[in-house]
Amino acid sequence: MKKLSKIVLTVTMIASLATVMGCSKKEGTTNKSSSAVKYTDIELGKTDTDLTATIKMLTHRTDMLNDEYSGKTFAAYLAEFNKLYPNITVEIEGITDYASVALLRLQGGDWGDIMMIPALDKKDLGTYFLPFGTVEEMDSQIKFASQWAYDGICYGVPTTGNAQGVLYNKKVFEKAGITSIPKTTAEFISALEAIKEKTDAIPLYTNYAAGWTMGAWDAYLGGSATGSADYMNNTLIHEKNPFRNYGDDTHAYAVYKVLYDATAKDLIEDDYTTTDWEGCKGMINRGEIGTMVLGSWAFTQMQGAGPNPDDIGYMSFPITINGKQYASAGPDYNFGINANASDDNKKAAMIFVKWMTEKSGFAYNEGGIPISANDNNYPAAYAAFAENNVEFVADNPALAGEEDFLNSLNAESELNINNGGNLKVQEIIEHADRGTKTFDEIMNDWNAAWTRAQESEGISTN
Repeated sequence: MKKLSKIVLTVTMIASLATVMGCSKKEGTTNKSSSAVKYTDIELGKTDTDLTATIKMLTHRTDMLNDEYSGKTFAAYLAEFNKLYPNITVEIEGITDYASVALLRLQGGDWGDIMMIPALDKKDLGTYFLPFGTVEEMDSQIKFASQWAYDGICYGVPTTGNAQGVLYNKKVFEKAGITSIPKTTAEFISALEAIKEKTDAIPLYTNYAAGWTMGAWDAYLGGSATGSADYMNNTLIHEKNPFRNYGDDTHAYAVYKVLYDATAKDLIEDDYTTTDWEGCKGMINRGEIGTMVLGSWAFTQMQGAGPNPDDIGYMSFPITINGKQYASAGPDYNFGINANASDDNKKAAMIFVKWMTEKSGFAYNEGGIPISANDNNYPAAYAAFAENNVEFVADNPALAGEEDFLNSLNAESELNINNGGNLKVQEIIEHADRGTKTFDEIMNDWNAAWTRAQESEGISTN
């Protein structure tokens, strides 16, 4: 790796944990007072340009720490940052099993100055993280300001935004005779069958073995499957049997059934236990894979993995609601700043986060929704969305006092909806492949687990 002045890049490769700790149970202290520096007060290139500090950031993007990364590396971003702030040194530590390890590091207190906020109860945000400002203030600065907020205070700034859809190879579709984007689950399964019959490509690559990729299926349950901005944080927590068949090809039932049916019909890889996350990027680029169900963040990675970037397409999830398609949209991991850092490090961290948001071009480069409130420069990944008049739906925040209801239900039911629920989605593939459970039996089990969790947590149902 090239050595750059003022930059230290470290990769910590942590493959597994013997023990995974839960979220902190202590009550958080919500800090409503002004911090030493506020996001809205920073003028990049003018504020504290003579500040000298060394800060450390934890990230899940270990790929961007390698010179071989097909996109823009962290080293390149930091070199640009240091042109504006030459005396702020940024050390970056990449963690492979981020969701689990970051939570342990957070609770241990030895993690540095900036991290990607892991899953924790929102009431605890003020214990660990510095306020960026009120949600009202931050709404004028960034998109998705309420994602990591509590009691009206914003503690997280997204690295980028994602819309949820399906990656596909255009040439594979063409060879299979697919002339229009599938808009229903039945049309999508038919498209996969055509790919199997008329091409040598794997119709749907599951990425089962990677594990974390399975959680991508949860991301379609809100806007994509219901068209409702209130579904994930307000409706789902109070809904009876949310995994039932609604009979109109919508909601969670329709989403997960795509995966079950594709597996049962042998429309996935021959041996799902040996899928290769890094290898699949080149495979879809070369036309060896027809489709993959992943967020828009993956678009540029697939484009950059081979000689055929123009063959990579991105379409909305194949559900249509009253004649219209929707796409769940929301933030990726959020930057959080250590509430216990020194004053200089808080300033330096706040400056770096704002620079990454407003000046770096990171969101665009990674194929994501821009985070700066006034930036509407969307990358090519969303071309098919625009062509088909797909409407983005961002989740509304939970009602006051219910911010942690979804977390509580996830923990109690062990389903972990939209929160690292990889195992349950892997089990769909396993049951479909082995014929050990019908899809309806799986959904009935999930409904029962959800109902028990609602009763245990004392959450009212509609």
